[in-house]
Amino acid sequence: MKKRELEIILQALPSFPSPRPELEQYATPAVIAADMLFEALARGDVQGRRVLDLGCGAGPLGIGAALLGAEHVTGLDSDPSALAQAQANAARAGVEVEYVQSDVLDARGAWDTVIMNPPFGAQRRGADRPFLSTAMRCAPVIYSLHLSQTEAFVERFARRSGYTAEPLKRYKFGIPYMFEFHSKAKKEVDVTLFRILKAGVLE
Repeated sequence: MKKRELEIILQALPSFPSPRPELEQYATPAVIAADMLFEALARGDVQGRRVLDLGCGAGPLGIGAALLGAEHVTGLDSDPSALAQAQANAARAGVEVEYVQSDVLDARGAWDTVIMNPPFGAQRRGADRPFLSTAMRCAPVIYSLHLSQTEAFVERFARRSGYTAEPLKRYKFGIPYMFEFHSKAKKEVDVTLFRILKAGVLE
């Protein structure tokens, strides 16, 4: 599958049916999701791997990983309505994904790779920290999006946990008007894709 083909499939999937501002449920744009997944695929972190989509929302990252040949994909989210949409989206895409309803800090298990778009912390400072902590507990390889202005923090957080965080790419992440406190039809924020590796993991 080519990256553009994956992007088209992900673009056609419905997003959050009723997004909740406190959870910062902003769907990962299809063009970014596809690019993230191909970055992971090129480094051998998707095909034949056990992948966790942490805070999966409506499921595009996990579904994309399944389409690219992951051995097993788990999507975890605390919002049951988001999980229902993710299950419908996986069926629509013709892939099998295991979905689990759980708070991020309660996630248990072992995976090869975590791919996630955690909350940026715009509504609740530090909202991405539980996701980073859980991801590091669950897998040796992590692909994660964060506000570019927090790059130094992500690198320090990873280092304190015995990981290294390498910025791979920067994107313009479009956030459409979704909630009453939004003042613009669409806002773009600068985000960075990190590849976060446990110490001792070979490149």
